[in-house]
Amino acid sequence: MGLHMARNLHRAGLLAAVWNRSAHKARALGAELNVPAPATLEQLASMSDAVVSCVSADADVLEVTRGLGPGLKPGTLMLDCSTIGAVTAREAAGLLESRAVDFLDCPVSGGVEGARDATLAIMVGGPEAAFARAAPILQALGRTIAHFGPTGSGQAAKATNQIMCAGIIEAVAEAMAFARAQGLPLEKLIETLGKGAGSSWYFVHRAPNMVRGSYPAGFRVRLHAKDLGICHDMAARFGVALPVVERMLAEYAELTARGYGDEDISATFRLKAELFERTNTMAALTRGDA
Repeated sequence: MGLHMARNLHRAGLLAAVWNRSAHKARALGAELNVPAPATLEQLASMSDAVVSCVSADADVLEVTRGLGPGLKPGTLMLDCSTIGAVTAREAAGLLESRAVDFLDCPVSGGVEGARDATLAIMVGGPEAAFARAAPILQALGRTIAHFGPTGSGQAAKATNQIMCAGIIEAVAEAMAFARAQGLPLEKLIETLGKGAGSSWYFVHRAPNMVRGSYPAGFRVRLHAKDLGICHDMAARFGVALPVVERMLAEYAELTARGYGDEDISATFRLKAELFERTNTMAALTRGDA
């Protein structure tokens, strides 16, 4: 995600430098885009009027924020595009408050394709004035950009999105397993139903993975599991357990245990297909065919 986002910032004439925890990746991208790849976050911060970060987990965001802090000038913007808890976003903002640096939580949706094509949906939380200042940066990264309120609101909106994704990918996988068991021509089915009322981005773009039995990472199982863990914790503060979230956390745990944690979440088709395979086996045993 971050690689594509950096390239889009460069195309917009906004990229001053790049940094990655794997230094060789930053150096390679810096050479490609002809921008510096400083050795430390503090050095990166000192070269920037705004910093865009995109990392994997809550602890990573706090580590990056602390690393940037000493080099950030008053008035600098920090735009964090990671998916983390709303509480963590507020903690990160608090780390920068004394430095007069505005923090915006800006989680994104749209997958690797959206990051590559600069068509991401971006959900933003933080000061409204900072959101207005950040508009040219966000417009270089995404197509749909919305401010949802104070710090943490972007993450709450993203958590809502992740719950929807969980239900949709489960429904798509279940439907495709059912269709395969019926002996339907699956490519023709995707082409037809992709234009019907039950269609979705995940059906059009990820059902083909299920037909091929290949799940290249667009959104990894282990990362969506992390995000759903955030949704679980946020709902638990209201004393609520969300059935879709709990069911998909269990399915992702099973996929990860089998070694599929780095596959795309469409790999949940593996488990849905097994429902029909087990039924066929039992039917064969009942008939005495096995």
